[in-house]
Amino acid sequence: MAFVITSPCIGVKDASCVEACPVDCIEDAGETYLIDPNVCIDCGACEAVCPVTAIFHEDFVPDFDRDWIDKNRAFYER
Repeated sequence: MAFVITSPCIGVKDASCVEACPVDCIEDAGETYLIDPNVCIDCGACEAVCPVTAIFHEDFVPDFDRDWIDKNRAFYER
């Protein structure tokens, strides 16, 4: 997995990230958007445009939001 959308996205869902993604790997997951790790090309375009700083490379997700790595992964294992 490259990039992960975390808790600041909840309730905001600005969609700038969706528009910026060149491979269309960001999906609406209800309360937030999530990034498909099987499609993401690790370009960082989504991270740069997020107005609430909710997107991080997996290696840099803040400790208090680390559970979002598993939430994102589980969503795409459905």
